Formats: sequence, C-alpha cells, structure tokens
Amino acid sequence: MTREKEIYKVTMIGSVGNMLLVIFKFVAGIVGHSSAMVADAVHSLSDFVTDIVVMVFVNISAKPQDRSHEYGHGKFETIASFLVGLALLMAAIGIVVTGVLKLTEWWNGEALKAPGWVALWAALLSIVVKELLYQYTAFMGRRLESPLMLANAWHHRSDSLSSIGAAIGIGGAILLGQRWTVLDPLASIIVGLMLVKVAYDLLNTSMGELTESSLSEETEQEIIDIIRSFDDVSEPHNLRTRRIGSRIAIEVHVRMDGQLPLSVVHERATSIEHKLKERFGMKTHVTLHMEPVK
Repeated sequence: MTREKEIYKVTMIGSVGNMLLVIFKFVAGIVGHSSAMVADAVHSLSDFVTDIVVMVFVNISAKPQDRSHEYGHGKFETIASFLVGLALLMAAIGIVVTGVLKLTEWWNGEALKAPGWVALWAALLSIVVKELLYQYTAFMGRRLESPLMLANAWHHRSDSLSSIGAAIGIGGAILLGQRWTVLDPLASIIVGLMLVKVAYDLLNTSMGELTESSLSEETEQEIIDIIRSFDDVSEPHNLRTRRIGSRIAIEVHVRMDGQLPLSVVHERATSIEHKLKERFGMKTHVTLHMEPVK
C-alpha cells in the first residue's frame, strides 16, 4: 500500500469515529442540557471537517513533480496542516465565547440547568474513542513521516482533552447539586483555552514551513556532521534547509581538492547525497555545490 493510501485509510477510520461522536455528542448535549457537551460536539464536528480536508489535500500533495511544481506538491500538505490548525482555533474560540455567555447568565442570577447523566456518559465514551484514535494516528504519522497526520492526531488528542474537561464539569454539576451547575460552562471555557494553545502550536509549525523557515539547529548540525564524515571533503558552508511537506530540502557548499578529476568529485557528491537521503528519506532534495580548496 502506498504512503498516500495509508494516510487516506487512517484518516477515513478517524472520520468515521468523528462522525459517530458528533451525532452522539450533539444528542447527549441537547437532551442532557450540557453546554460543555455541545461545545465538545462542535469540536468533534471540526475534527470531522478537518478529516475531509486531510483526505482532499493528501491526494494533491501526492502528485509527482511537474512543470508548474518542480519541487513537487508537498506544500499542499503543509497548507492542509494550516487549515487543520485554523479550524481548531475557530472551534476553540467558539467554545470559549459560548462558555463565557453561559457564565455571564449565571453571574446575573439566572439558574442554569443541571446536565443529565447521558452527557457524562457521552464525555467518558469520547475520551476513550478519541485517545485510541490519537494513538493510532500519531503512530502512523510518525511511521509515514507525515506532519499532516501528526497535526490531525493532535486534533484527536485535543478532543480527548476537551472531553476530560467536559466530564469533570458535567460530573461536578451533576453530583454536587444546583449550586455547582456553573461547573459545566466553566469546563467548556477551560477546554476552549486548552484548544487555543494546541491550535497555536499547529499554526506556528505550518506557518514556519510555508514561510520557508530553516530546520532546527540540531538537524542542521547533523547534516554538517554527515558531510564531515567524508575525509576528502572539508568546510561545509552556506547551508540552507527547509521543509517541503513531508520531505526536506538541503542546499550546501563544500570544498574538495581542486586537482581531483571531475569524475571523482562527482562520485563524492553522489555519495554524500546518498548518505543524506539514507538519513532523511529518499525523497530528500539535496543540492551540493563543490568548490576547490583555497
């Protein structure tokens, strides 16, 4: 099975789980009079929408290089990661606003309905299902080296975390009596703020890739060390790195004895390129500029 088909299969499993949870949570939130559960349902709905985004964009990013995209279509995967983060941020803001409105009603003396047990059971079920989906998606994302899948995995994890907050708020409102019904909207606000942080991290990473940010200092040092492992090569400099979707691009200048035949220099450049691809993936884009030792 190709990488793209595996990503599609994992995402499809997650989307089915999200669709079922959306239906169950909305029903449980409405029937159980729980704003925290309705907020959690909105989050699951955003998960379902982003699953669709992932499935669409992974097919686009899998297209081979062509005349209009000579570096491939990997950036479309990064765009999808950005959209996932953006959808999560919007859902988080909506959750916080709804919770604040409920809290304002309570502060003004309005009685809030105590949530029902069905809302609590929905939260507990969501915790289990979403954590399982997170573990599965994150494992496959690491194995397939897909930032998009890892972003989507965190969407599952954030839903699991939001369900934990919802469960605490709903459970407290049920078990502690009418005076504590305010715990339900409070839980939704806390959940929303947690999601804002997760969304920020996703957006920050994808924006870095879209604006051609360099790889980490540790990764660039590893690249230098690999080049220096060849005894006849010296002074790697002008290193430039960036990420193109699930693969990386490396451009670097190195020096060799200017008296060596061109065939030897070419062979050494090929060896360096192969070793870098062995470490960072065979689709790594490597450009070496060979210079004579001064």
